[in-house]
Amino acid sequence: MNDVVTAGDYGVLTEPATLTIQRILPGPIERVWEYLTDSELRRRWLAAGDMELIVGAPFELVWRNDELTDPPGKRPEGFSDEYRMTSRITEIDPPRKLSFTWYERGEVTFELAPRGERVLLTVIHRRIPDRSVLLKVGPGWHNHLDMLVARISGEEPEPFWDKFVRLQKDYARRMPA
Repeated sequence: MNDVVTAGDYGVLTEPATLTIQRILPGPIERVWEYLTDSELRRRWLAAGDMELIVGAPFELVWRNDELTDPPGKRPEGFSDEYRMTSRITEIDPPRKLSFTWYERGEVTFELAPRGERVLLTVIHRRIPDRSVLLKVGPGWHNHLDMLVARISGEEPEPFWDKFVRLQKDYARRMPA
């Protein structure tokens, strides 16, 4: 996969506590929707966890970032080999929109829009509490979405943690203090 990152690949603050990041993916839209909602497909680029696709339904996301690539790269201090988060679906419009809580404090929305034979995926992460969290979720979404592009395109992504560390430095320079 091409490791060159363009300015448009980076997330941007669209409001003081809202990060928006986009990717163009091979379609059709239903295939991309499956990568967002099917636990086994989502596990390959983000986190496992069965979802009942109903507003109000709780679910758990389970991250095992060391398993996303082989080799995984060197995990930074402060990150464990597994992380769990309980969420709740807040909005769903298959196959175009999925929103869910993020630690009950924030919210993440996936929006899908057809672009010919491709699909525009927009991720909106709202209510990021502070810059230290932003410097985790910004490079985290960036890296996970690049993994999604690779997986859905049949390509092998670079080691997860090595890229995350590099992106974290980039986001620290790009995001206001």
